[in-house]
Amino acid sequence: MRWADLLVLLPAAPYRLVAFPFAALFHHLCASGHLSLTARYIFLLAGGCLLAGIAMGSYAVLLLIPVAGSVLILLSVSPAHAHTWVFALQMSWQTLCHLGLSSQELDPQDARPAITLSAIMLLTQKATSLALDIHEGLMPLQLGQGLLQRALPLCSYLLFFPALLGGPLCSFSRFQAQIESCGALPDPLRAAGQRCLGAVALQGLRAGLAGGLASRQGCTGLGCLPHVWAQALLLRLAYYVHWVLDEALLEAAGFTPEVGQGDLSIHDLWTLETTHRLAVFTRTWNKSTSCWLRRLVFQRCPAQPLLATFAFSAWWHGLRPGQVFGFLCWAVMVEADYRIHPFLSAWATCQGVKLLYRGTTWVFTQLIVAYILVAVETESFSMLCLLWTSCNSILPLSYSLALLLLL
Repeated sequence: MRWADLLVLLPAAPYRLVAFPFAALFHHLCASGHLSLTARYIFLLAGGCLLAGIAMGSYAVLLLIPVAGSVLILLSVSPAHAHTWVFALQMSWQTLCHLGLSSQELDPQDARPAITLSAIMLLTQKATSLALDIHEGLMPLQLGQGLLQRALPLCSYLLFFPALLGGPLCSFSRFQAQIESCGALPDPLRAAGQRCLGAVALQGLRAGLAGGLASRQGCTGLGCLPHVWAQALLLRLAYYVHWVLDEALLEAAGFTPEVGQGDLSIHDLWTLETTHRLAVFTRTWNKSTSCWLRRLVFQRCPAQPLLATFAFSAWWHGLRPGQVFGFLCWAVMVEADYRIHPFLSAWATCQGVKLLYRGTTWVFTQLIVAYILVAVETESFSMLCLLWTSCNSILPLSYSLALLLLL
């Protein structure tokens, strides 16, 4: 595993690194009082458009069209219907982009389509979150202002460059508050530098693990349980590096996520790797997206909210066979987790049995997470069938059977 492989796993990583000096410049200009409030919005919006053009090329049009459509809806439709229209526009457009780009014969070395799809998915999060705020009366529009004065903050929020290619979801009200007080944040470069060092450490760990696996002779492929677990660990470390870099870029620009709403802290990392509860792992994994899904689907679904949430997550991710199978399997496993642990913990009365219970269920959680992640990342249907027919399916099937018995 070479350090350059990070750029293959995270195709937007070079563009994030290029954006760091501009993020630091933005904070410096705000802190020194050289940017008015309107100029701050314009700086972030112009930076987002420029970054989209550099990272996505001609595909940037696929991002700008739903931005314009969502802003037009928010400014012209009544608050009672804003969320419905924005949700329909965003998910319809995103689905068309997923289907259109996946059906074309694209150059595997061209990262622009993947970067574009990722940015459109993040745009869906921000647009639907903003529309929900308006629908619920949490963020009333300033009706007395002119059209451009009302549209500029919305466009800037949807396209501001520190969060264009990644990062935890930030509400529009928090975005506005941080724009107004951006210069007051003390020493953001130090916090961003610490996160970058954390990303380097995680990538070093990932490179060492990948190198150790490459040098080993033995079972490989989806039929080997240790190999699947190791591949899933490599995937998790790649996600961790991705989230840390995203938050470092946001902090360099003076934007800090809400307490407990960032995608990865030291406490979150410890929880993800040590929990013996799949439900706890699920709530902690990609925390801002989990909160968005809970608000958008789980809390608004009258029947089977858990299944509906994971089904929508599969739709939002692109509806590839591996994603549909993986997310629906995840829903069943979480439901089984809710039933199995109260049953087992009631039997774990002495200290030795408790240790056995926690150790065994930690191993089970690790293996199930590995199974789900590998399934979601599987590109072809044939590879998914190979995973399904392997010994790795024994534990998920056992959890499914336990769920049926404990219903």
